[in-house]
Amino acid sequence: MLDYQPLQSSFVTSAQNISQCPSPLFSEVVFLGRSNVGKSTFINLLCNQKNLAKSSQTPGKTQLINFFLTQWSNQNKEVLKLYFVDLPGFGYAKVSKTQKDLWNKNLIEFLQQRDSIKLFVHLIDSRHPFLEIDKNLVSFITRFLRKDQKFLQIFTKFDKLNANEKAKLKKVFNEAKFSSNLQKTNVVEIRNFLIKSALGEVL
Repeated sequence: MLDYQPLQSSFVTSAQNISQCPSPLFSEVVFLGRSNVGKSTFINLLCNQKNLAKSSQTPGKTQLINFFLTQWSNQNKEVLKLYFVDLPGFGYAKVSKTQKDLWNKNLIEFLQQRDSIKLFVHLIDSRHPFLEIDKNLVSFITRFLRKDQKFLQIFTKFDKLNANEKAKLKKVFNEAKFSSNLQKTNVVEIRNFLIKSALGEVL
C-alpha cells in the first residue's frame, strides 16, 4: 500500500456559491462540521502547513467555500493533486435569518451538484458526540451520496477524553477515525485514508 506525504499546498479561492467555484480539475475532499470543531486546524495538520487554512477564535468566522490545492507524493515519486474544501461551520454564526437561508441554499447546491466531490469528511468534537445537529448532517448527506462518493466521520480533540471515554466512543463509532491536533494522533493513517478514498483506491 502506498503512503502519501504532503508537499506544498496553497489557497486557491473563496466562493459564495457553486457558480463561483474553480473548474473541477481534481477530485475534492469536503470538510464539514459545527463551528469551532477545528476544520481549519485539521486541514493544516493534514497538509503539515501551520497557516494554510486560517483558523479563528470567533466561531462562525468562515462564511465562504474555501478551496485549497493540496499536493502529495508517494513512494513511486508520483505527485498527486486534490482540492481540500473548507466549508462554513454550522450552528454558531451570528447573522440574520435571511443571510443564513442564503448560506444554506448555496451550500446545499454545492454539496448536491458538485460532481468532483469524492469524499465528505464530517468532523465532530469528541466531547460532544451525540448532538442533534451532527445527526441531522449525517442524515442529510447520506440521502444523496453517490456510489463514487464516500462519507467519513472524524472525531477531533480526542486527547480531551480519558481512557474510558475513548474506548466507549470507539465502540459506538467503530468506522470513524480519531484525531488529536496537539498530539498529532493518527495523522498519517487519516491522511492516507482520505487521499486513497478521494482517489477511489480500494482500502
